[in-house]
Amino acid sequence: MPIFEYLCKSCEHEFEALVFGDEKASCPKCHSRTLATKLSVFAVATKNTSASAGPVGACGSCGDPRGPGACSMPDMD
Repeated sequence: MPIFEYLCKSCEHEFEALVFGDEKASCPKCHSRTLATKLSVFAVATKNTSASAGPVGACGSCGDPRGPGACSMPDMD
């Protein structure tokens, strides 16, 4: 059940809608189905949310300087 962001082309109301299956969204303000989808952005939360946290160190398993889990990432060469 993804959440989509829309802009109503009739009244210019911006809103998010939870869409189930083949269901079509409609504007909650004017009920129009003439909508433009918006580019959705998302945030990623980490365990360490302190603003003063420094850069992440090397991978603890292999020492890869790209950080934890980097040894499982493909090389960028």
